[in-house]
Amino acid sequence: MADQVVSGKENTAFVLSGGASLGSVQVGMALALEEAGIEPDIIVGASVGAINGAWLASGRPVEGLAAIWRELRRSDLFPLRPLVGLRGFAGRRSHFVPNTGLRRLLERNLDFAYLEDAATPLTVIASDARSGEEVALDRGPLIPALLASAAIPAVFPPVPIGDRLLIDGGIVNNTPITRAIEAGATEVWVLSPGYSCALTRPPSAAIAMGLHSVALLVQQRLVLEITNRRYSVPVHLIPPPCPITALPTDFSQSDDLIKRGYAGTRTWLSAGRPDAMPLYPHHHEDLAAP
Repeated sequence: MADQVVSGKENTAFVLSGGASLGSVQVGMALALEEAGIEPDIIVGASVGAINGAWLASGRPVEGLAAIWRELRRSDLFPLRPLVGLRGFAGRRSHFVPNTGLRRLLERNLDFAYLEDAATPLTVIASDARSGEEVALDRGPLIPALLASAAIPAVFPPVPIGDRLLIDGGIVNNTPITRAIEAGATEVWVLSPGYSCALTRPPSAAIAMGLHSVALLVQQRLVLEITNRRYSVPVHLIPPPCPITALPTDFSQSDDLIKRGYAGTRTWLSAGRPDAMPLYPHHHEDLAAP
């Protein structure tokens, strides 16, 4: 069982945001932090950040997580199931894609079964599908908690836990900095993957458009929160790569994004961690389609 966070001591927290396939950026960031000897005492994650956070909380080397990301393909997580999709359109299903692929991936690669058994204390953020409340999970079965935190609305099915029906944690708190502070963090490192800021054209597929739209929404919220809030502990915002041309459903660029996340974080650490704001929504004219 993971040691409890001790009040009165220095506690370093890693906060990992959602971002679907762009979660590979966080792997590169974590590799650079690991190399620099910066280790978490507390991990808090939402959506794909919760999944990456679960690996980090296991205490295993980050390179193992990088190897998993390099092998991932879109069909592993978003398999086409026409009948499920049709039932979704007909109002007979709450989702278009089953979460069986994601469940298999988690069961195959995570080596602890309960949140409280993590080597590093782990909190997973989900959203109550009925009330819209934020739900912080730090005890109970790990896989259902991760499936709930990553249950993108209308894409994956909601997950029942206790008397609640839970969906993607990124909907209510995609970058749960305050949760980490409430858990006893005296220093917070934010691993936010950024967003697809350099698309040459809007997404053409429904799932891709939905995920991209959510990414734009949560990016706006992060910028507003960081701009208007003063935290009681140091918060280090690791600058994400920019530009990013991959959609949140595109896993073909994972290796490149891991490398860019690693290189960017190393450069930022070497420069003395200069203040970095989250990326305001912007457009890259030079990369736009003619």
